[in-house]
Amino acid sequence: MDLKLIEDLQALAVHRSFVRAAEARHVTHPAFGRRIRALEAWAGVPLVDRQRQPVDLTPEGRSLVEQSAPLVEGLARHRERWLRTRADGVDGQRIRVGTGRTLARTLVADWLARSRRLVRQSRVELVTRTAQEAAALFERGEVDLLCCYEHSALTTRLSASRFRHTVLATDRLVPVAKGGAESRPALEISPLLVYPASLSLGRLLTDHLGRRHPDFEGRTAVVCDSADALRELALKGLGVAWLPWSLVAADCRSGLMNRLGSRSDEVVFEVRMYRPRARMAPHLETLWEATAG
Repeated sequence: MDLKLIEDLQALAVHRSFVRAAEARHVTHPAFGRRIRALEAWAGVPLVDRQRQPVDLTPEGRSLVEQSAPLVEGLARHRERWLRTRADGVDGQRIRVGTGRTLARTLVADWLARSRRLVRQSRVELVTRTAQEAAALFERGEVDLLCCYEHSALTTRLSASRFRHTVLATDRLVPVAKGGAESRPALEISPLLVYPASLSLGRLLTDHLGRRHPDFEGRTAVVCDSADALRELALKGLGVAWLPWSLVAADCRSGLMNRLGSRSDEVVFEVRMYRPRARMAPHLETLWEATAG
């Protein structure tokens, strides 16, 4: 049996959509469907519950993904090591971290700075994607670690039998505007600068504002998928943005930005680091022990 078919089923478990899973696997939708049916023919039982929306795996499908995961991940690691050896001529150490652009710029950078002694002999590769895309890379073994946001408004579907995590930090979205803005409730100042709902930060903010201020969309002036860009727009006096405190703390302390409202206007969330439960390479295990300890 082609192990790529197992990887296809893993992608379907993550994305819960034939279309999105096919895109993640870089095949056409019809071809992806044929590959899933071929795997079901091999297994002799249905692996996908197609009657549910979004689609989900049957108990047999979930069992196959969980039972085959160590083999698929192990082969992926060996393949990467062989390819790296052929390309570099040496079996160098790499640390591949899947994360988002804003986290790479802030808390992941802080973590690497704290871990400088442990990572200096390795090549660190930061792979920035959306939360779902980064999780899919992690599940396929294409990155070693995953750093992502965690909040009740977000869902990162990772199997507890395959992965475990540690809390890397706690951060919060804070409403800010250009320095000199009057300190008053954030929603009394317009316009608003927000993220699209497709981003994790966007889902956090939409959930928060949707419950507290249902009319906020009518006061939105800019929607942008870059926290750095929203920071620049706020610095230029174009409105109020909810930005990670890790990104704007220095701006607020220097007076470039003014922190608005009260604690009730902020959104607190965790930043988690995930790893496989399976044993990793020695340099990764050492880094994990220092991180989780």
